[in-house]
Amino acid sequence: MTVPRSTLRLQFHRGFTFDDAARHVEYFAALGISHLYASPITTAEPGSTHGYDTVDYTEVSAECGGEAGLKRLVEKLRAHGMGLIADMVPNHMGVDGSGNAWWLDILEWGRHSAYARHFDVDWHSPDPALRGKVLLPTLGASYGEELAAGRIALRFAADSGRFFIGYGPHAFPVSPIDYAAILQSADRADLSALANRFQGLTTQPADQPRAAEARDALREFVAQNGGSAIEFVLETYAPDDPVTRDRLHRLLERQHFRLAWWRAASDEVNWRRFFDLSTLAGVRVERPEVFDAVHALIFRLYRDGLVDGLRIDHIDGLAEPREYCQRLRQRLTELRDSAPYVVVEKILGRGEPLRDDWPVDGTTGYDFMNDVGALLHDPAGAEPLARTWAELTGRSPHFADEALAARRKILAENLAAELDRAARALHRIARDSLTTRDFTFTTLRRVLTELVVHFPVYRIYPQNGLRSAADNVYFDEALAGARTTLPPADHAALERVNAWLGGSAEDAPPARPGAQQQPAQNGGPPAHAGSSRRNAQTLFSQLSAPLAAKAIEDTACYRYGRLLSRNEVGSDPDEFALPVEQFHAGNLERAQRFPHALLATATHDHKRGEDVRARLAVLSEIADDWSATLRAWSTLNAPQRRALDGKPISSVSHDRSDAWAPGPAAEAMLYQTLVGCWPPQLRADDEAGVRELAERVAQWQLKALREAKLQTSWFAPDEAYEAGCRDFLFGILAPQRRDGFLKELSAFVERIGRAGVLNSLQQTVLRLTSPGIPDLYQGTELWDFSLVDPDNRRPVDFAKREAWLTQTPPSEFLSTWRDGRVKLAVIQRVLAGRAHLPELLGQGAYLPLAVRGAQASHVIAFARRLGSAWAVVVASRLAVGLLDAGEVGQAASEADNAPGARGDLPLVDPAHWADTAVEMPSDLSARALFDWLSPAAPKVDDNGLLYLRDALAAMPVAVLVEDGVPRS
Repeated sequence: MTVPRSTLRLQFHRGFTFDDAARHVEYFAALGISHLYASPITTAEPGSTHGYDTVDYTEVSAECGGEAGLKRLVEKLRAHGMGLIADMVPNHMGVDGSGNAWWLDILEWGRHSAYARHFDVDWHSPDPALRGKVLLPTLGASYGEELAAGRIALRFAADSGRFFIGYGPHAFPVSPIDYAAILQSADRADLSALANRFQGLTTQPADQPRAAEARDALREFVAQNGGSAIEFVLETYAPDDPVTRDRLHRLLERQHFRLAWWRAASDEVNWRRFFDLSTLAGVRVERPEVFDAVHALIFRLYRDGLVDGLRIDHIDGLAEPREYCQRLRQRLTELRDSAPYVVVEKILGRGEPLRDDWPVDGTTGYDFMNDVGALLHDPAGAEPLARTWAELTGRSPHFADEALAARRKILAENLAAELDRAARALHRIARDSLTTRDFTFTTLRRVLTELVVHFPVYRIYPQNGLRSAADNVYFDEALAGARTTLPPADHAALERVNAWLGGSAEDAPPARPGAQQQPAQNGGPPAHAGSSRRNAQTLFSQLSAPLAAKAIEDTACYRYGRLLSRNEVGSDPDEFALPVEQFHAGNLERAQRFPHALLATATHDHKRGEDVRARLAVLSEIADDWSATLRAWSTLNAPQRRALDGKPISSVSHDRSDAWAPGPAAEAMLYQTLVGCWPPQLRADDEAGVRELAERVAQWQLKALREAKLQTSWFAPDEAYEAGCRDFLFGILAPQRRDGFLKELSAFVERIGRAGVLNSLQQTVLRLTSPGIPDLYQGTELWDFSLVDPDNRRPVDFAKREAWLTQTPPSEFLSTWRDGRVKLAVIQRVLAGRAHLPELLGQGAYLPLAVRGAQASHVIAFARRLGSAWAVVVASRLAVGLLDAGEVGQAASEADNAPGARGDLPLVDPAHWADTAVEMPSDLSARALFDWLSPAAPKVDDNGLLYLRDALAAMPVAVLVEDGVPRS
């Protein structure tokens, strides 16, 4: 297996192609990257900026450069000894445009399409209007309104000989069985002759080749005779006349799809979506023929040596993640002699293990990002910050309360159709037994609701229809929650649902006399008791996973604001801080179980850049100071508030009704965001710079308000309120307030800036030296003060970064830390060290090191050992009170705090460490060590102690080895 030494994630799209990346390969190699880690490379919706809306698995994206461009990139990588990891999206495809041939085929031929089982469509909907049809919730208003307005029309594509329903940019194919009636509507002999070719067609596969031949004849006819005849046909279905509009409506009713207002999707969609996005349709990759079709291209690229490994997107969306991983590894192993490198995107709850029976190399790193992020926080700040949040906003101090409310809201308003589908699967099981047939659909839906809203992790993974002990840890928690909220009368049904969802090994009760076997969900063969249970378990998991994602990451994390640095993908904001011992335990477990997992601190999906989170974590150390600042700023900016209709107001009482824009919660989160993302070199009097920042924050603010789904939302935007929030933001950042709020904001950022940088460097070094494969997100070699996408996907100035590469020790750039070169130098130097000693940091044992002395709680230290080779990592932490200027907020002279001055450095004065020392391994007693990050060469004394005043004299972090400094 080719295990990466380090990876760099790149987002490919038409604005950044394979050739664009190839131009920077020398830089990536000089930085120390061993493998590029590409966003999806298959063909996506036109103009896609991310690639996760694949429309064709069989072709490399032409917008990104096509297969030829990919080959040129790989050739350049190979010339520098580098490889490529590709992002694979087996869970869903884009269906919003007209580029997905598989999807269009099922719209044309319905359940007899060759691709009918490629997508997770419920062809047996309980709604008679949807049986055998696909709901298309694409209309901007109700169907009747759009039809009457003439925005839905019959069209003809002369190049393919196809009739289609046009709606804006959409083109929905008309079934060929209707072509005869369409052509005959013109009452012309030549068209009637063509119509005869379509007479008697059915949707059966045997008839589909004849339909293609008839279409060819129609296309040829139009090519030879022009389109006037077809135009006449189209006029007989024109939407602007009541008679012809009714004919158009009746034609639409005969199709294998039903057009609907987009708002209908949440309640009525009859196919699995990615989360609640009706532009992404779930793919049934568990079916062997679908698996082969989805992976044919990527397998060929892997076989031919263009791709070295895979990142699997949203593994929890699949029906059988374990079987998928097993099949994937087997096929990849057959294609090349070496074992494949595969990581999966998986959100793990605290204590939830990645399953051992998944033959993968680990996760994409959200678990590490959670651990290292929590490590930066002072646990003493948790309670006072929660109290301040509750007092200012009137909302709960506990994230769990917001999460529970969000789960109920998302389930009721966004995933109601998915809830119904899972409940129907349980109801079919109940109906097949005399002892349970009286459990009504409504009862089972109510029971299922309580189970999923209390489910603490993404999903379960039953084997042979039974939950494992690991599953039951979390399922039992959901059962306990459901019992507390369900009425006692529902408890019997709850116990049966528990058994059906894998809690019992007993056979299903015998079917009632005369019971008919029910058709399987997705148009498959009749479902027996075992398959019915497995189907219900799959639907439960494919409900609980998107519910967790939408309710936690995309709702509750935008409602709860104790400290936004803990509101991140893969994190639980109720888990405020992580002890050093627990961080070590996580590293030890990873080293033992998944030593090649990715280590990430920034991703294309993060809510806030890694350095935003590192700076905000400082607030946990100064909770009282920050609480007072919040109140002061709220009072200072009260005149800029708006009424809910967006109009200015002079003053607002401090009630807790959120009856003004932005409202107390949104305002408090806005201040945190401004503190977190304020660029280090931005001045309060820089009008252009402040305006640019305001525009970026406004983009975040709009998304945050809509994701919170309180006063406004994506489904029902309150544009007046949103405008009022934007006006508030630009009002408090207006140039005339440069001597008021702007001055206070920039001064506060300056006060905590050094501590934030110290956190950032700690986080960076831990990522680069902990067990696993360090992953770098594009551009984050310098300070990453980005916000949620699209802000974190802005173009990257790689040329600037390349120009700043150097062999100079990182410590030389500490005095100019605001420009970010010190971070780049640390990354370059440690990645060079990984290349210089690849086995040590790649395979070496992990040994937590004890720290003693007055400031022991402000240090984390560990060693990596392989044979006689050692690397010792030491980092300052929670160091606000140790920085030269004293406690944050204490006055210091301008000279002390001038850029480059000792008091301006993100470095603890050596004297402040006093007797604090790391207890070193006995092998290193009385040995001199060399620091990769500075010219320092601290010595371990005869008692085996390494004093921090020596080890951290030049940098707040150190990576110490015995054999000198590596070169890039």
